[in-house]
Amino acid sequence: MKKLKNIPKFKTEEEGKEFWLNNDSTEYINWEKSSLVSFPNLKPSTKTISLRLPEFLLNDIKTIANKRDVPYQSLIKRKN
Repeated sequence: MKKLKNIPKFKTEEEGKEFWLNNDSTEYINWEKSSLVSFPNLKPSTKTISLRLPEFLLNDIKTIANKRDVPYQSLIKRKN
């Protein structure tokens, strides 16, 4: 088993992103000992946008959302 390098401390998130873009994580992390984790309360970042839709499409979306008993904006944001 090879010796792993220490992960440096990053001053900013941008500095961390730059580091991982230019370095191989297998030199720092033993992925064979990794396991899957779940973050059920983690909320993704959101960004407000303006979206123009044909009126008939918006009406269709609202109809589908009403049948599913969810707000139409939530229906639009759903992944699947």
